[in-house]
Amino acid sequence: MSDLTSSEKRKLERLFGMGGGYVLDFSNRTFAEFVEESVRRDIYDARYEYASGSKANRLRGFWGVEGNNLVGKLIADLIEYGRDIDAFKSDGDLPEQCTKIAARLRQASPVADLDALSATADERDFEVVAAHVRDVIEKNQPEAGLDRLHTFVIKFVRTLCEARGITITREKPLHSLFGEYVKRLREDGHLESEMAARILKSAISVLEAFNDVRNNQSLAHDNPMLNHDESLLIFNHVASSVRFIRTLEEKLKRQRLREQASAHSEDDIPF
Repeated sequence: MSDLTSSEKRKLERLFGMGGGYVLDFSNRTFAEFVEESVRRDIYDARYEYASGSKANRLRGFWGVEGNNLVGKLIADLIEYGRDIDAFKSDGDLPEQCTKIAARLRQASPVADLDALSATADERDFEVVAAHVRDVIEKNQPEAGLDRLHTFVIKFVRTLCEARGITITREKPLHSLFGEYVKRLREDGHLESEMAARILKSAISVLEAFNDVRNNQSLAHDNPMLNHDESLLIFNHVASSVRFIRTLEEKLKRQRLREQASAHSEDDIPF
């Protein structure tokens, strides 16, 4: 559960207009859609039943069930949504006070780059795995999610390789795939420093060791689980690497789009 204080809850309830059971200007349907899009949760799930079951009470139920990072993200998204609503504009500095509350909650996550661990392809199984990985961190139980994290990384690396035309087979282990991906990045000149290249190369051996952890120290099999602190270290290392690669790939994608737009505009020049 989140550690929202009573004072923080009062501020949030005032900002979101929750006194009459409402949340901003949402209907039941649009509220459910918003929560699903923001944090991939069904706000009408039985877990969030609280008192009358109104929208406001379900949001209160969400605060009482989910962890800091997830609660912080939903609050931040609700604030961003509400900035166009007139009632928000007349609340003085309350929106900024509540923004600080959301930021505090999100900083409390034991994995700094948790948001990077989300699906990068429109595949149901990828989304389910990513949601499970984030869920164990929300509950501060990284040792219970090492096998799912390993599956997430496999899916993530495969999408990277597919995009670069790297052959994927079931026999090719995770660290080998990632090694080919890093090699392709270097060959294409996408890494600006030798240090970044070395860090990514070191990740190849880290992922090789991750195979052993998954097979012998996770819930993938009937083995004793790895301890909490070392599990958290693995999560943070993987999340940091994934965040860097996602940022790099997004930058390269924007660059390609600019080049395509430029080439298209040149083609349209009459001579």
